[in-house]
Amino acid sequence: MTLTIKQLTDKDYVRWDEYVLNSPSGNFFHRAGWRTVLSNAFGHKTFFLFAERNGQIEGVLPLAQNKSLLFGNNLVSAPFCVYGGIVSDNEEVAAALRDAACRLAQTLGVDALELRNQAESGQGWPTKNLYSTFRRSISPDPDINMQAIPSKQRTMVRKGIKNGLVSEPGDHWDRVYRIYSESVRNLGTPVFSKKYFSLLQQVFGKDCGVLMISHEGRDVAGVVSFHFRNEVLPYYGGSIADARYIKGVNDFMYWELMRRSAEQGIEVFDFGRSKNDSGPYHFKKHWGFTPEPLYYEYHLVRSTSVPDINPLNPKYQLFIRAWKKLPLAVANRIGPYLAKSLG
Repeated sequence: MTLTIKQLTDKDYVRWDEYVLNSPSGNFFHRAGWRTVLSNAFGHKTFFLFAERNGQIEGVLPLAQNKSLLFGNNLVSAPFCVYGGIVSDNEEVAAALRDAACRLAQTLGVDALELRNQAESGQGWPTKNLYSTFRRSISPDPDINMQAIPSKQRTMVRKGIKNGLVSEPGDHWDRVYRIYSESVRNLGTPVFSKKYFSLLQQVFGKDCGVLMISHEGRDVAGVVSFHFRNEVLPYYGGSIADARYIKGVNDFMYWELMRRSAEQGIEVFDFGRSKNDSGPYHFKKHWGFTPEPLYYEYHLVRSTSVPDINPLNPKYQLFIRAWKKLPLAVANRIGPYLAKSLG
């Protein structure tokens, strides 16, 4: 009956995912497939820990080392995921996984161990109060969902409908990558590789979907969404620069995702993480969502302070302004080399 900590191997994927699926605190970013994605898309060293007793999994903690000269060396649960941390049956198991992660961080000599928790752990670790998330239940009745959107944004959705915007779900990975790469370039952010998007599709299959938005036959926006249990999470979304001349593009896109998801029996719309007081933060509030703080907690190893890798850090502003001016072809070629360290 001794509790032991092990590392995930290929043969353990099914039972790991069964545990996550049946745990109330498990989410899409705890899935075993992220081990494959993080390793193959970015070359990160992965350490997916699980606690086992009498042949049964009692807790999991997905970890990966994100190391670069520009952005430091951190052990994270998990890079490129907005939620992470420990999933466990009880505090005994959580403590065992936490201790194992701290020992691993010391062995690797990282700057810090970062756990991207949705709730406070109560451990008294330093916390980054930078992000909030936005979630709410949705109804199978589209009229109820429409009325739940405050009037100003509801008007924008209806303008999008009136302007002839069309939504199209399906296997549109090349199309959404073109839209997304332009969108993030315009924001001054390096884009991920196409390989990353391909791996998301290959590893997560039907639980990773694409919705495209077009206007008069031209793609203007698109979003990649994750599905887990009865939830949908729009994760990588964007629109082209010319979309600003068409009223309601982004509002229409998220409405169509919500409407179509509700038709499929989805009960929770997870609008995802945004930086506090940023434009996306206020956009989601204007949709009637209530911000919920995220508790990113840190065990400091070599670092003396919490890592500050985000676009609001003044030392990155010159880089952001320069990146916005790059030709799209150039940004798409060199962006993935930088983006793999931005998780």
